[in-house]
Amino acid sequence: MKKKNTSVSKLFHRLAPHRGLLALALLSAVVSISLTLLIPVLVGQAVDNIIDRGKVYFDAVLRIILYIAAAIVGVSVCQWLMNCLVNVISFRIVRDLRRDIFRKLNTVPLSYIDTHAHGDLISRVINDVDAVGDGLTQICLQLFSGVVTIVGTLIFMLVIDWRIAIAVFVLTPLSLFLAAFIGRLTHRRFTEQQLLQGDISSYVEEHVGNQRIVKAFSYEERAYGDFEELNQTLYDVGFKAQFAGALANPSTRFVNALVYAAVAVFGALTVLSGGLTIGGLSCFLTYANQYTKPFNEVTGVLTQLQTGLAAADRVFEVLGEKDEIPDDDKISDTRSVRGNVEIRDISFSYVPEKPLIRHFSLSVPSGCHVAIVGPTGCGKTTLINLLMRFYEINEGGIYLDGTDIRDMKRDALRRCYGMVLQDSWLFEGTIMENLRYGNADATDEDVIAAAKSAHAHSFIRKMPKGYQTVISEGGGNLSQGQKQLLCIARTMLTDPSVLILDEATSSIDTLTEIRVQKAFTKMMKGRTSFVVAHRLSTIKESDVILVLKDGNIIEQGSHEELLRQHGFYYNLYHSQFANSDAGE
Repeated sequence: MKKKNTSVSKLFHRLAPHRGLLALALLSAVVSISLTLLIPVLVGQAVDNIIDRGKVYFDAVLRIILYIAAAIVGVSVCQWLMNCLVNVISFRIVRDLRRDIFRKLNTVPLSYIDTHAHGDLISRVINDVDAVGDGLTQICLQLFSGVVTIVGTLIFMLVIDWRIAIAVFVLTPLSLFLAAFIGRLTHRRFTEQQLLQGDISSYVEEHVGNQRIVKAFSYEERAYGDFEELNQTLYDVGFKAQFAGALANPSTRFVNALVYAAVAVFGALTVLSGGLTIGGLSCFLTYANQYTKPFNEVTGVLTQLQTGLAAADRVFEVLGEKDEIPDDDKISDTRSVRGNVEIRDISFSYVPEKPLIRHFSLSVPSGCHVAIVGPTGCGKTTLINLLMRFYEINEGGIYLDGTDIRDMKRDALRRCYGMVLQDSWLFEGTIMENLRYGNADATDEDVIAAAKSAHAHSFIRKMPKGYQTVISEGGGNLSQGQKQLLCIARTMLTDPSVLILDEATSSIDTLTEIRVQKAFTKMMKGRTSFVVAHRLSTIKESDVILVLKDGNIIEQGSHEELLRQHGFYYNLYHSQFANSDAGE
């Protein structure tokens, strides 16, 4: 319950900037409920003007009917205004929550993104925020109308007959206690329901984005079976949650109906004793019914409220995550970088109990071409992540031109690097917009020159609208090789001081790869470069080759030097070229 209360308090805190609209909505609720409460008084007066020693006062009844009609119009207008204001407030909070959670996903450490299912994070941004908005709308509507209704009807009932009013006041909240008890029992199920929705979003996102792999391995039926299992689990949990939550409303209505029946009997006895008129009893019964209405309405939307609170827990869980260690404002973000990289005795692990890199040191002078090879899991990509400061090292230091990278603003540091990864990423937009992603100020001529250097210009010209051709999400209307060429051109356009290539030509045909390698060679001239490679044929010309194993350098030297050592690199190289060597 503590977490739920925290989420509720955070939601109400977000209402503070909208206090003006809240006040107007509350005023509309007061006017609406006041007019609503006036109607039973008018009806009671009309009844008393019809039943009075066999006489009917038509003029008085007609005048009262006109008053009732005016009150109904006023109620309708005020309720419409209150609903509009509450929805505006709710939509604004949903907008702000979605904006804040998206901003948070861009400020949390990369380790948070890596350790959470992407589909689940998407579900929190979309589904959970929507659920929070729906729940908040119901909370505001029930809060405004409910509080005013309860206070107003209680006052009117006390004026008519204080004894019956106290009985109603004491007995009716029993239904609310019953609803609260059911709510506490069902909150866990609603939380589980939201978690399962996140799991399903992750599963769908994963399989939709990798349909080629699914079909290539004929995994459709098994994928459907796994999805059906998840979907059935969500159905079972959701059914139990909705069923349990739905018990609250009929339970409270049953209790309130008993209270209403008791009031009717007690009121009838009071009329017989002369303490109350028939019109007064009619008015009192209407108030008793209206007094219980807020309790019934709250329990009627209990499932929606519980879903909203469970979703709020998940939203505020993300918003509560710590951001990356902020940059010191005193650090300058404008630096001219030559590209001297020095790694001094660093140690790093993703989890404390599993050390990965231990006491690693390396000195790379400006303009040096460094290749990094080794078995899977040896720390190649981890080293790149540390150079880019995607992760913070545990011990030691990494220096760029003699400056600890922790003393540089992240934006300035990363602008020094140009990175091309094995996994190419493109967004929905034109080819020109994608190429300008890292250099928004580049001219059209600069973009075309970079595309030509990456040997992407020829296939771009053949596209329906050339550089203005719109790429679908993830580059779905391009081949893998074309996507990688665009990523290479995008990096070339940034003109970086240090290049990082992580299997940057893995999806390119052999002829194009030769051309792109020549372009890279030209681009790397005078620049420090780190190349993570699995195909050793692409790194023969490297100034130095680092052979990593278990996070440490076990061999270091040029291609020829390492072959002469007949060590790990020698075996790795000849394992790739065994067939060609045998053929020779």
